[in-house]
Amino acid sequence: MEEVTCLVLSHSRKEDTMIEDNLNIGWNLENTYTNLPEILFTVINVNPVSNPRLVLLNNDLTTSLGLDAKTLETIQGVEVLVGNKVIEGGIPLAQAYAGHQFGNFTMLGDGRALLLGEQITPSGELVDIQLKGSGRTPYSRGGDGRAGLGPMLREYIISESMHALGIPTTRSLAVVTTGENIRRETVQPGAVMTRIAASHLRVGTFQFAAKWGTLEDLKALADYAIERHYPILLEKENRYLLFLREVIERQAALIAKWQLVGFIHGVMNTDNMTISGETIDYGPCAFMDTYNPKTVFSSIDTQGRYAYENQPNIAAWNLARLAESLLPLIHENQEEAVKLAQEAMEAYPETYENYWLTGMGNKLGIFNIEKEDVFLIENLLQLMQNYGADYTNTFRLLTLNKMEETVLFGKSGFEQWLEKWRARLEKQDVSVEFIQQLMQKSNPVVIPRNHRVEEALEAAVNNADYTVLKSLLKVISNPNDYSSDYINYTSLPPESSGPYKTFCGT
Repeated sequence: MEEVTCLVLSHSRKEDTMIEDNLNIGWNLENTYTNLPEILFTVINVNPVSNPRLVLLNNDLTTSLGLDAKTLETIQGVEVLVGNKVIEGGIPLAQAYAGHQFGNFTMLGDGRALLLGEQITPSGELVDIQLKGSGRTPYSRGGDGRAGLGPMLREYIISESMHALGIPTTRSLAVVTTGENIRRETVQPGAVMTRIAASHLRVGTFQFAAKWGTLEDLKALADYAIERHYPILLEKENRYLLFLREVIERQAALIAKWQLVGFIHGVMNTDNMTISGETIDYGPCAFMDTYNPKTVFSSIDTQGRYAYENQPNIAAWNLARLAESLLPLIHENQEEAVKLAQEAMEAYPETYENYWLTGMGNKLGIFNIEKEDVFLIENLLQLMQNYGADYTNTFRLLTLNKMEETVLFGKSGFEQWLEKWRARLEKQDVSVEFIQQLMQKSNPVVIPRNHRVEEALEAAVNNADYTVLKSLLKVISNPNDYSSDYINYTSLPPESSGPYKTFCGT
């Protein structure tokens, strides 16, 4: 079970900005990103705040990073987490990148984020330590560089849920309020979140280098990404083509995992797709309740570009933009480079389909998926859509063999589907216990239901009450625990609540 410290500590602002790790918090920073061409980043000064208060600390993550939670909660620790101080040895910087936002290409960059450095963990892993909401940078484009408490807590909740569900993701180490109010849709407390990532390299980082850098800049970036995430490719022939293929593979696997749990990212711009294959930037994200492929939650996605059913194709579109950026490295002959990149991209649909079919098979207790099973899967999804069945609860109740509790029970076509499904399971030379274990492992009991998330955010933001949020985090940290009584967290919102909308919070 994930342990989360929920506390409030107040600290006064000091004039100096460099702090030594004399409390043995455990910081062990590298600054490998500063070895890249200077066009790719800007070293910046911290933007201190007046009254930082630590309100959430992820104890389990703290330990895995080699940090000491107790000392991280002290004045000096929180000063680093809010961006008032720079740990000795750190070089704070904002990364430059570009992106296709809703299909429109633009220059971007870390407009409200600060990369403190890369922590070397006890296992020797290198992970980014980034502050989100830490203030203005050269890439802020007129913004204040700050973040609201609500969006930072939402990212904390959803990213920890994704981690518990086994989906590659950035994670949240801490949330600190700043003592300042900011205005977005409403006025709310300002906050800074500390985000942990395998790296913050994005498709948009390569778009930026290809557009505004030299060929040597692009090559340096690609070599850095390969060394950090795919080091086995360093000695391979045409490592840049192989790099593209590896990113395609990881993204196909990632998007399939999103679809399998009903997760909708909401803003799949190219600057929000990582090279590492982690989910990043939880803005207007949410989990689907009633199954509908056209589901959109984001208030700014008025055309449904990033609807649930479109996510696999949008990922392919984004990966094509990465392929375009890498063309000069893939082959010196433009025509040959395009041919090789297209061949790599052609693998995406089948790769994604295989991951998705395998996952859907597991959700239905089928461990050796066959082509004929596609009809069985699609038939169930169509029934769920026709009768407004809840996505998560339907699979949960099938796992528990409680067919009579599903919305589908007694509906036309469901009994016939059940007969075909049961016949399919009987063809497998495995025990009933094996099938049930497979389904329990593949079908979460709970997800962070939208109304539950809103309850937690409202209590925290409006009343500084973190008990609701802490309870929610405890539940979603064990999403596949069929032995727990989480029934209250499986219920749907009242029908009177109307369509659910999310906001970017930027």
